[in-house]
Amino acid sequence: MSIRRYTSLLITALSAAISMTVNAEVIHKAENGFYLTLTGYTAATPEQAYQQFVRVNEWWVASHTWFGNAQNLSIDAKAGGCFCELDGQRQVQHMVVAMVLPGQEIQLLGGLGPLKMMGLHGAMSWKFEAKGSKTEITQTYNVSGFYPEGLDALAEIVDSVQTDQLNALIAKLKQATP
Repeated sequence: MSIRRYTSLLITALSAAISMTVNAEVIHKAENGFYLTLTGYTAATPEQAYQQFVRVNEWWVASHTWFGNAQNLSIDAKAGGCFCELDGQRQVQHMVVAMVLPGQEIQLLGGLGPLKMMGLHGAMSWKFEAKGSKTEITQTYNVSGFYPEGLDALAEIVDSVQTDQLNALIAKLKQATP
């Protein structure tokens, strides 16, 4: 590959990454927990963004699933509903839906990924709010409990994974709403 072609591909990739940049911040971290907030913007309406969020199997990053296939994911958007991954007899309940305000917010409880078996408690919120001609999507995740090495050591890792997820949602919304 020529240097010119490589440079062109690199510039295109960086431009795409910058256009999907999410403002992610570890608000607080300590041995017994951490609190993250992530914010991104889309041209989709709050209702469109919410509906796409609920169709999690269409946008979730497959490498952050238990069985490697995002198509196995679903969210039953009702109180007590399941954010689950079903692959035949292999099944995972990732989180439980705690609150639903259609088109506005969904709250989930549980520990994602390895946090689940660490005995940690997680409370996550996804909010969809009109801000001028755009929709602001804000995700917060508050995790607490005991981990021998301290939960502060996990905050940036979880922040990075959740940033990937919000970027994936925004990218999917961009495909659906030119």
